This record gives sequence, C-alpha cells and structure tokens, in this order.
Amino acid sequence: MSPNLVLYNVWMKNLFLWVSLVSPLLLAACATIPVSGRRSFNIVPEDQELTLGVQAYKEVIGQAKVSPDSTATAMVRRVGERIARVSDRPDYDWEYILIDDPKNQNAFCLPGGKVAVYSGILPVTKTEAGLAVVLGHEIAHAIAKHGAERMSQNLLINLGGQTLEVALQKKPAETRQMVIQAFGLGATIGAVLPFGRSQESEADRIGLIYMAKAGYNPQEALAFWKRMETASSGQSPPQFLSTHPSHETRIRDLERWMPEADQIYKNTPK
Repeated sequence: MSPNLVLYNVWMKNLFLWVSLVSPLLLAACATIPVSGRRSFNIVPEDQELTLGVQAYKEVIGQAKVSPDSTATAMVRRVGERIARVSDRPDYDWEYILIDDPKNQNAFCLPGGKVAVYSGILPVTKTEAGLAVVLGHEIAHAIAKHGAERMSQNLLINLGGQTLEVALQKKPAETRQMVIQAFGLGATIGAVLPFGRSQESEADRIGLIYMAKAGYNPQEALAFWKRMETASSGQSPPQFLSTHPSHETRIRDLERWMPEADQIYKNTPK
C-alpha cells in the first residue's frame, strides 16, 4: 500500500471518528421553530439566554425615557398581552415598556418576553391591529430564539466553538458585544439592528399567525408595511444591500402566507 493511501485511510478514519462524536451534539443542538418548522442550531442554554435578555432589558430601561402617555402605554401592554397569550411561550415573564422617542420607529422583544416599543412607530401603526403587526413580529424573534441562534453561530465560527459561559469568562468585552448584537441591539443599547434576512422573514410569518390567533385581522400587516414603505420615503437600500427583506418582498411573502392567517382569524372568537 502506498504511503499516500495509508495517510488517506488514516485521515478518513479520523474524519469518521470526528463525525461520529460531533454529529450527536449537533443534532441535540437543533431545535424546531414554531410555525415555520425550520430546524435551527442553538447551543446556548435557555437559562443563560434568559438571564442575558433580562440584563439587556434593564440596561435599556436604565438609559431610556419612559413615555408619560398612559393611554398609549396601556395599548402596548394590552396588545402585547393578547399576543403573548397565544404565542408558543405564554410562560415567559412578560414585561412591556413604551419609550418616549418620537424619532425612533422601532420595537424589540428580548429573550424571556421583555418588550420595548419606541413612540416614534405609533404614528405608523395607527391602530391596535397595526401595533399587533409590530409586536407579533418582535415577539416572534424571541420565541424563535433568533438571538440565541446568532450567538451559537458566533460561538462556533468566531470563538472556536467554546461555550457562552467560557467565552464570557475569557473574552468578556468581546462576548458581551456579540450578545448585544445577537439580540438585535446596537453598541449603544437601545439602537435596534436588523436580524438576518431569513430571520426577519421568519418573524414576519410567525408574527402574522400570532396576531391572527390573538384576534387581530392579519390583513392589517399588508397595510402596515405599505405605510412603513411610505414613511421610509424611499430611503431603504436595495434588498441585496440590506439585511431586511425589501418592502416589496416582505409584502409578497405576507400575501403568500395570508390564506392560512385569514383562516385562523376567521376561526378565532372575537
């Protein structure tokens, strides 16, 4: 047998051994996303994910100006609670806050059900159903564990596959920044960053189903994103330059998912 063939056989045996050892771990780290049925890779323990979510939420609240508008705040809580009840994690310790920032057209939901809405998005949502589009989408990110999925990918690719606990000990500053970005927040806590394009689309789909289950007309999702397109005044970059789906793609996908959502809404007690 030639030396090259011997080396090849040794390499193949080692490869087989590595696959046999690692594959069960990878399979164990795969979870099924509600509604979409997609299999995601997640090696972040839920207790760590929830703890980090609470920490980030407290940091946001510490830096934010809470809205004095009691009526709008009550609406945020009311819509959020209706969606949370029909979500796949009604057991989360849900919290809701309206942040007084008229120029910020954003919202987010951190792991564990920590929801923040910026007042600047309310003129675009207009109605409770419009707000349900936004909260359904953001809550979907948390339920689908998109932040933990992004953390898992970063741990595997950029931090050598080490656990989150080890990474926090060895590289605390770098890991903390990775965690914040994985949750869709910026270096300045509260600056909302987009998730990946596929995660954004998945959150659209899950959120559409959640709002229908909560008794909100899913057709409002189409109206909301058309208003959002108008509000952006054509400033959104082309889809290939953005991690968000383009407004056109988003609306087309929502129309494709709408029959299922309409049927759910029709069968939901009003």
